[in-house]
Amino acid sequence: GCFTAPLQAPSSFYVMRHLNTVPGTPDPDLTPEGQRQAQLLANWTAGEPPATIFVSNTRRAQQTAAPLAARLGITPIIYNPADTAGLISDVMKEPHPVLIVGHSNTVPDIVQALAGVRPAPIAHDQFGDIWHIRGRSVAMRRVGS
Repeated sequence: GCFTAPLQAPSSFYVMRHLNTVPGTPDPDLTPEGQRQAQLLANWTAGEPPATIFVSNTRRAQQTAAPLAARLGITPIIYNPADTAGLISDVMKEPHPVLIVGHSNTVPDIVQALAGVRPAPIAHDQFGDIWHIRGRSVAMRRVGS
């Protein structure tokens, strides 16, 4: 019989903003609510959990991913949030699915670079949304759902 290799599944990416932070400090920590949400994120149940995690070089991004990374046994890769092009290039070289933790002013650029579609701007008090990108499709979910 004729054997054809299965088509490679489209790459899968999760992009999210860091969780709730203490306002008014230059490199803030997560608030207790943000830490609670990070624990919810660690109990990743929907879909495939990340194989690689990228976090920006800020405490809030690293604290967002820390419980999930610990549970999955992954050491997050730290990136420079000012260099979206460099981030996208690095993301493409790593095992998928990839979770990227960014910022309100970088997540729209990252989603656009990966999916070709730009999400609505993120409100300053909007935390916990995750953009799940497979190929060119984008679905939204929330931390804890």
